[in-house]
Amino acid sequence: MDIEIRQATIEDIPEITTLFRDTVREVNSKHYSDKQIQTWSAGASDTQKWEERIHKCYFLVAESHDIIVGFAYLKNGNYFDGLFVHKDYQRQGIASKLLRIIESKVMMDGFGEIKSDVSITALPFFENHYFDVIKKQKKVLKGMTFENYIVSKAL
Repeated sequence: MDIEIRQATIEDIPEITTLFRDTVREVNSKHYSDKQIQTWSAGASDTQKWEERIHKCYFLVAESHDIIVGFAYLKNGNYFDGLFVHKDYQRQGIASKLLRIIESKVMMDGFGEIKSDVSITALPFFENHYFDVIKKQKKVLKGMTFENYIVSKAL
């Protein structure tokens, strides 16, 4: 599959938010309750927050034939804040490609470690890419408690 990685733009927001909502609803529903999925996927509607992420974060999109099939963003230099792959394009190397570019950016910016909070669903991916679990935690989003993991990797 031909995948092109580029910086996200404001014009990408409708596609990014649809991908985010659909992925959370389809992929993460294996590990979280319906109510948790509703709360989490509702974050797609906060357009202002997505605009902020695109402006303030190192935000990449992965495209295949002009369709956004994944995205990733890095905050505060070495905090990997988001990685999502379209529900129909899972397990095709897209997340790995985005991760490699994010890790390169972290190293180029002089950080020796990358950190993230990852979902139960994403944990095996991160473990397969040599991230260590620092701790299991409960995180509250809009009054709803989610179990996830703080992970890190020395670069």
